[in-house]
Amino acid sequence: MIYDFLHNITFGQPWFFLLFLVFPVLIFSHYYRKNRKEAAMRVSSVKALERSGTFTNILQNIPFWLRLLALSAMILALARPQVRYSETYREGEGIDIILCIDVSGSMTAEDFNPNRMEAAKKVAIDFVNHRPDDKIGVVIFAGESFTQCPLTTDHYVLISQIEQIRNGLLEDGTSIGSGLATSVDRLRNSKAKSKVVILLTDGVNNSGLIDPSTAKEIAKAFHVKVYTIGVGTDQAGAATLESREGAGTQQAKVTIDEKMLKNIADETGGKYFRATDNRSLGMIYSDIDKMEKSKMQVTTFHRYSEKFYPLVMLAIALLIIEALLRYFVFKKFP
Repeated sequence: MIYDFLHNITFGQPWFFLLFLVFPVLIFSHYYRKNRKEAAMRVSSVKALERSGTFTNILQNIPFWLRLLALSAMILALARPQVRYSETYREGEGIDIILCIDVSGSMTAEDFNPNRMEAAKKVAIDFVNHRPDDKIGVVIFAGESFTQCPLTTDHYVLISQIEQIRNGLLEDGTSIGSGLATSVDRLRNSKAKSKVVILLTDGVNNSGLIDPSTAKEIAKAFHVKVYTIGVGTDQAGAATLESREGAGTQQAKVTIDEKMLKNIADETGGKYFRATDNRSLGMIYSDIDKMEKSKMQVTTFHRYSEKFYPLVMLAIALLIIEALLRYFVFKKFP
């Protein structure tokens, strides 16, 4: 809080700071005159001087330093300290995006670090963090589909929902068609000029009531662009899968229907990508982020609040204290 205050403070007339250059002269002049007076004193015995300790001499300088502080406060006030307050307004068209993520058992394969599902969640969160102006939602699918989070600009809630995704939330299987259809349904009433689904899967459609071809036609009818991502190592490579009952692991071959995914992307105006490791998956989301740019105009207004008044009051208070000390506490008698 203090850092933000100091970071935003400016001075309307900073050239008044040049007056501080006079301070060394004032300090030298004060002590020079004081030492000359003390050197010219005539005393009958040095015992009196020995009894007068340096503490008394220090106290006698307090009025001078109070006056110097008062002068400093006045110079700061003349420099017109101002605190800048900034207000940012965003205007334009954001993009409505649904992240459609496969959560079937094969997504626990450990050919990604630590596995496909966790890698997909991480890049999804990074993607959300890079798009503060867009409404984004999440649909998950396995043997069926489910809306994990509807379209929202509350990205804190959205990220929290992504973090909760895990295998076993839905009946196992791979219903790509149902996942895509549910995603399009979430965008159906969107007023955004651009509507996008990013569908990520590592398998072949083998369940669900809606086939991918029908879901693709629904997407086209509602002008939804679909980017598809195939996740996994070799197209027919072995993967270690965690069973739904959690009883251990099993070996299975995973085949990605790349032809179907590419067809969905091409016919809806999107693009198909293949991710074979964490790095390529992150680059894919980065590429999509660059291709789907929000048209936002950012306007920042600055207003300034004058802060010289407290400094003037401080200077007056210091001068009053200095006068009281000089004429009543350290009063000099002839």
